[in-house]
Amino acid sequence: MIVESPPQSLSTQIISAIENVIGPGPAALHEPSFTGNEWIYLKECLDSTYVSSVGNFVDKFERELAAFTGSKYAVSMINGTSALHIALLVAGVKANDEVLVPALTFVASANAVSYCNAIPHFIDCDEATLGVDVKKLHSYLNDQTEQIRGQCVNRKSGRIIRVLMPMHTFGHPVDLDGCLELAHDFNLQLVEDAAESLGSLYNSKHTGTFGVMGIISFNGNKTITSGGGGAILTDDKNIAGIAKHMSTTAKVPHQWEYRHDAIGYNYRLPNINAALGCAQLEKLPVLLSEKRKLAKLYKKAFCQVQGATYFCEPKNCQSNYWLQAILLDNDLAHERDNILKETNEKGYMTRPAWILLNELDPYKECPSMPLDSAFSLSKRLINFPSSSYLSGFNSA
Repeated sequence: MIVESPPQSLSTQIISAIENVIGPGPAALHEPSFTGNEWIYLKECLDSTYVSSVGNFVDKFERELAAFTGSKYAVSMINGTSALHIALLVAGVKANDEVLVPALTFVASANAVSYCNAIPHFIDCDEATLGVDVKKLHSYLNDQTEQIRGQCVNRKSGRIIRVLMPMHTFGHPVDLDGCLELAHDFNLQLVEDAAESLGSLYNSKHTGTFGVMGIISFNGNKTITSGGGGAILTDDKNIAGIAKHMSTTAKVPHQWEYRHDAIGYNYRLPNINAALGCAQLEKLPVLLSEKRKLAKLYKKAFCQVQGATYFCEPKNCQSNYWLQAILLDNDLAHERDNILKETNEKGYMTRPAWILLNELDPYKECPSMPLDSAFSLSKRLINFPSSSYLSGFNSA
């Protein structure tokens, strides 16, 4: 008599899938890789004594970042949040304006809006991309806004909605054609939060290069890192100049005089961070290749898991797969916390998606559209170990 084994729990299936791809734990969620010229460039920077916001590595980093992304200009900043703050200011966001921000994103997206004394207006997301749901938003804005003197005005608050700020969640590009069309229809500026999507392409064009500006992050947990660091991408020479001026305390160039013609910000990337960034950029094509190899392995492994779907790049997109993700079935959302507990106990660092921004204390009173999809996704998404070197364990 054959006795059938009881079905494995969802946690056990997920742990088995991860282990089959990367081997036994422990494994961090995402770690940087320093196997190139990092030490050489850092020593060169230290030997030069130019370690702050002026130096050859800052210029080199900006040139090479612009070349890699296909943007005409890159303006480096101390982090992605400061880059987003400056981008919003340059885009014309003023006190009491509203900015359309995904509810499912990292808190920095909303914080940058608040730094402008503006108000984040939270929008829903599409399960196919994890980013802004263009169709829902178009219908919502048709119903909730009106055009007054060429500006999009919230009928309820009376405030101008100035900017649409899509975010490419975990590196997966949103519907950028739809975003551009929506921005045109409602007289909005498009500023891309591409903090997570360095190396991601939408219809063969790099994310962060579709709107008037886009921003990238080089935090320690990103695909490449400069320790801290961020950048604004733009094709507009005037915008690039204004962004650089505002991020260098609005100091008027002069051999010795300290004259500032506006309220500026001390946001420029230090040369020592740029040195690290230059070494990392040299390795970026290899890192992206390894992360896509890892994604392919995970996709195959999770085909055997019942109750969870591996999240793949959207159609006509090439994702950097910054963070690997699975989406639990709707009726299994209640399993999420137990899965997080058991995977972490096994040594595999996993984490849920962010708490929706409209649920955080500083932003509970902000306007929002219905957020049904964002709410559902926030309860069902799980990230798991995503470092590029993990692809080397099992590449069969």
